[in-house]
Amino acid sequence: MTTASFLLPLWNRAAEWARRLSIVREAQSFLYLSTYYIEYDAYGIELLTELLSAQRRGVAVNLLIDGFGQGLGGVLMSQESRAALAAMLDELRRAGAVVAIYRPTWYVQRWLGGGQHVKIQVSEAGEALFGSSNLTRSSFEGWNEYSVSLRGPVVRTLLESYREIGGTVKESHLRQLSNLKEPAAADLPLDYWLCNPNALQGPLGPLGWRGPNLVTERFIERIAAAQQTIWITSFYFKPVEPLLAAFLEAARRGVQIEVHHSHRDALPATDLAWIAAAAHYDRLLEAGVRVYENRHGEHSKIVLIDEAWVAFGSYNFEHAAHDRLAEAMLVSGDSRATKPASDVFAELRRDRDNVLVTPQILRGLPARLKARRRLYGRFKRWM
Repeated sequence: MTTASFLLPLWNRAAEWARRLSIVREAQSFLYLSTYYIEYDAYGIELLTELLSAQRRGVAVNLLIDGFGQGLGGVLMSQESRAALAAMLDELRRAGAVVAIYRPTWYVQRWLGGGQHVKIQVSEAGEALFGSSNLTRSSFEGWNEYSVSLRGPVVRTLLESYREIGGTVKESHLRQLSNLKEPAAADLPLDYWLCNPNALQGPLGPLGWRGPNLVTERFIERIAAAQQTIWITSFYFKPVEPLLAAFLEAARRGVQIEVHHSHRDALPATDLAWIAAAAHYDRLLEAGVRVYENRHGEHSKIVLIDEAWVAFGSYNFEHAAHDRLAEAMLVSGDSRATKPASDVFAELRRDRDNVLVTPQILRGLPARLKARRRLYGRFKRWM
């Protein structure tokens, strides 16, 4: 367990971006930032420019990027943009920053998409940002995302975990955080769940690996204890079978479950992620689960149970989050953490782009899409 003295929800996209930039601009000693993917667009360029300025004024900058995630996202960029991004990263390195690309130990892990998906930003001022956002236009002008700004002991906890997702952290920087005098009492209880399955696997990586994954297991326990409601946001809802079974069992015993995830049009590059999610729509609807598809994209990761317990962070409900990607969630039963999440779900229900999936909608899908759903759904582990 850890605690926070301050928690600010950052559901508003402009507010989160402004907070990210202000932390970089105000840093005096060190900056750590991890991401799954950074795009060479207005957002990626602005942030890298600010990181370079910080490094040149004497701030120790440490940037951790996932190798597979960057390669996957790079497909969406032109060759010129990829080259320009690489040049900016090289310039940051030449200025003295640590720019690391995380790749798991074993070849099979790298080949099958192993990596780190945790998003952390910390400076010596004692503020951390933690949540779902990548450094792309999609995260700040397209999809819904949920991050929080934090202060207190939890900031050191987050920075310590940077090592577990492939980064390096100086002990002197951890001591600086420990020596900070907080203006408010750190009385907001939090638990931090982190699992990097790549560190638990052998040469075959996820092939044949049965876990356990701490985050998955704890979610199953919490779902089993739910009494009234479970509300979820995820990019595409396609959980591993034990998690799916836990949701279905909860629904059948009367727990009201809502799933808010992305419409197939929210990811223009491919609809395979949606197909993997839609493969078990029939089971969800039969159990009474309400499934919503957000047309502009739902990339936040929030689980709110009985409006009394919340988890938020980077864990998507998908196989990759269970057996290929380092993922982390902050959890709390404090109303200062649960109330903002409840407000998010209230807003989603009012969102005209957030459409309830019904049996009639499924029957009305184009014949070709129905066929692809039946054909490819069995391979959802890899989509």
